[in-house]
Amino acid sequence: MAIKQPDLTINISNHQSSLQIFKAAASNFISSLSGKMFTFGLGLMLLDETHSAISFGINMIISPIVGLLCLVPIGNLIDTYPHKTILTGSLTARTLALILFAASINLFTATAKLIPIVLFLIIDAISTNINDTCYSAATHELVNAHNIQRLSSLTQSAISLSSILSPALGVGLYSLVGFSGFVILEIVATLASFGIMLTMKFHYHATNQFANSQHAPVTSHSQFAKFHSGLNYMRSRTMIKITILLSVILNFLYTAVTIGIPYILKDQLHTGNGPIGVLETGSAIGMLLGSLLLTLLPPTGQKRLFLKLIIPVLILDSQILLLGVLFMTSQSPTGYALLGSFIMGILAFALVILNITFQVYLQQTVPTKLLGRVVATLTTVNSSIMPIGTLMFTLIFQSTTHGDLVLIINGILLLGYTLLLLRPLNQAIHSEQP
Repeated sequence: MAIKQPDLTINISNHQSSLQIFKAAASNFISSLSGKMFTFGLGLMLLDETHSAISFGINMIISPIVGLLCLVPIGNLIDTYPHKTILTGSLTARTLALILFAASINLFTATAKLIPIVLFLIIDAISTNINDTCYSAATHELVNAHNIQRLSSLTQSAISLSSILSPALGVGLYSLVGFSGFVILEIVATLASFGIMLTMKFHYHATNQFANSQHAPVTSHSQFAKFHSGLNYMRSRTMIKITILLSVILNFLYTAVTIGIPYILKDQLHTGNGPIGVLETGSAIGMLLGSLLLTLLPPTGQKRLFLKLIIPVLILDSQILLLGVLFMTSQSPTGYALLGSFIMGILAFALVILNITFQVYLQQTVPTKLLGRVVATLTTVNSSIMPIGTLMFTLIFQSTTHGDLVLIINGILLLGYTLLLLRPLNQAIHSEQP
């Protein structure tokens, strides 16, 4: 059965769209760069104060839990109220939380610092979840249909560029201004992103889907009933169900790469920290090149969607396998760094192409009034599996001296799983063609 296309009749000119894209990319670059450096500084400070191995992983634990607990209210909130109003409230709350955090952090010492840190990270995770989902749901209010791909690609480019710059800037600034300087920088960056957002124009539909939102009573029953309607829509979309089956396994097994690369290089191959940084840089460059490529290419809509989704997945699967093969061969630290960064660059290139292609597909096919719930659900499902993968692969890597073999097996499993989904995915795409 063909899907009904969302109403994209809001009149936004190409000039207006280009201006909105520039503002969105600038805001994403500022918030992403400062956020990554802040997380880095927080980890270093915690490591100095507590000497705990969890210092650099505490946010990876809190964010998925908060996302899961807040899934229903955030999804409903974004589909109920004007998106600019929601973003204003979210960024105001985050700014106030940062100010309170800056004022209170030095009142605690050693392990007790975890109290204000955990409280802030909970508020930060809620705000970040709201902001990311809200911007995704507001795509049709910011740009016209012709510029959806450019918006997604350039905002991803900004995030990728910040990933390249943040490690070096983070190290330099931490030694120069310390953690207090990071907090002040994050407050300034949040205010800058807030100011840019306020200048953006959100073009609401003439029928205004938010018109009756303030008159609807909010109860736990109505919250779940509203969210359930979003789940029912997702159940009716075979394409979305197949994609969830693929992305959950992909995210689960991909944690072996994020956990395994530092462990294999440093603890099993004894290469030191240098190659790890080079591989991370290669990954960031691959993401940047992939997002820039989609920025330059003209939008093709849903033409050849099957190939645009499955080819990046197959490349990703094969690169994970190749990483394992690389680590199994005898190389110098320089060899591991150069070949590994090339493989990670291709892997990240394919990953960002896959992510942007699917984001654009969702924004082109899901009704605007349901986008918040759909995006929130997909994001939460994918992120919630990662802590489980992190725990499992941490135990696996620590119990074997053949981390390279773990990556090879993961690549083979992903390749086999992808091949199993080829036919169902192709059928789902054809069944939903308008």
